[in-house]
Parts: sequence; structure tokens; C-alpha cells
Amino acid sequence: MFEIVKKLGEIGLVPVLSIDDPEQAVAIGEALSAGGLPCAEITFRTAGAEEAIRRISEALPDMLVGAGTVLTTEQVDRAVAAGSKFIVSPGLNPRIVSYCLERNIPVVPGTSCPSDMEQALELGLDTVKFFPAEPSGGLKAIKAMAAPYTALSFMPTGGINAQNVASYLAYPRIVCCGGSWMVPGDLLKKGDFEGIRKLTEQAVLAALDMTFEPTEDGPVIRTLSVPRAMRYLSSRGYTFAEGCTEKEACILAPIQARLLKKA
Repeated sequence: MFEIVKKLGEIGLVPVLSIDDPEQAVAIGEALSAGGLPCAEITFRTAGAEEAIRRISEALPDMLVGAGTVLTTEQVDRAVAAGSKFIVSPGLNPRIVSYCLERNIPVVPGTSCPSDMEQALELGLDTVKFFPAEPSGGLKAIKAMAAPYTALSFMPTGGINAQNVASYLAYPRIVCCGGSWMVPGDLLKKGDFEGIRKLTEQAVLAALDMTFEPTEDGPVIRTLSVPRAMRYLSSRGYTFAEGCTEKEACILAPIQARLLKKA
């Protein structure tokens, strides 16, 4: 698996953006990062995509910025030159995948059927996009098709929202999900970046699916992923004891509680 994909997996949720006005790009990136998602897939559906990638990459170098809806090798070159750290496409074009792999560019192509997945394996990939996720059968379809392709992991995108993201991320073969609901067009038109930050924070909490339980031994917080929850809570000033595992961590401050992986 590409290292950048592993990092996206540590976050769990990738905002998928169509940015018309590059002047807004840095403010959008700042709102996403402040809300808990220091990553973005900026689609090449708009004329401003390349410049938006460049501006975010220069202003926010720690943000994991990739290019989506990449349909040609020329777009690959433009995206990478602008600072894109990964490439995503809606379908599996062997020419584009091979072009990226020959240049050590992380690429996650779209798939929606077993034939696509076999092509991905033949090309040497172990992570693919599943698109459009909900119209293609959603989580039930992913589980059915993942069964014979045990070497593949998935990044579903399309129809993912606050109501279903946790169910997708609960399936171990899903690395992360792509979604756009935290950056709605009406807020972009108004330049309401604080509203985007709030929606992003809500999206992170929905993806983590954290629940609080008081017990005789002290409070317990259960979540889908202890490492993802730790990453997010650490960014909010929480501190943890040493010896944390994939299944359990101890929060020291600002509260004392056990952080446990949901069964």
C-alpha cells in the first residue's frame, strides 16, 4: 500500500472538493484542517483545480492534498507539478495507472465490478476506489466483491454521508471514505468557512462513531478506531498514557477515561 494511502487511512475520511475559485482554496484547506481533516481530494472538474492544489500545497504543506477525476496523463503531470501527493480517478484506465506507477506516483483508480478489481491486481495495486459507492450497491456490494479479492482494500466514494460513513468504516477492508457533504456548495458561495469547519468537525465525529459510557471503573469512550480517535483527540489537546494499542488507550487529560475499540 502506498504510504500516502496509509496516512489517509489514519484519518479515515477524505473531503472531495470541486473548487471553482482558487482564491478560496487556502481558506477551505484551513477550515478542513481546523475541523480535523488535514486532507483533500480536489477534482479536476473545474478550471481552477490545478491552481487550488498549488495554493493549498504551498500554504499548508502538511496537508495531504490529492487530485481527483484525473482522466489523462497530462492531468497527472499538471496535478503533480502543482503539488498533488496522490492521484484518484473515477474509473480504471490502465494507461493512467501504469503512467503513475512508472513514476512512483500514488494512484487510486475507481472500480465498481470484479473485472475492474482483477485489472487493478494485475497492474500491481492493492487499494482501489469503489465508485459510485451507494449507486453501485454500497457496503453490501463491497463485502460481496471483496470476498474473492482478499488482497484488495477499498476507498468508497459516492453517496457517503454522515448517516452511513460509520457503517462503511466499520468494515476492516475499507481504508478510508471519500465524501463531500462537509463542504456544501451553498457555504462555499457565501464564503462561510466557519460553517465548513463546523460541518467538518461533525463529519469526523460521525466517522469515529464515539460513544461515552460511565462505568464503575471510570468513564469509557468507545470508537470504531482507537488510532483515528487518538489522532483527532490529540489535535484537540488531549493527552494519552504510554502503552496505547490498536484496541485501547488511556486518556489522561482533560479527562481521565479509557478509549476502547468497539466490538
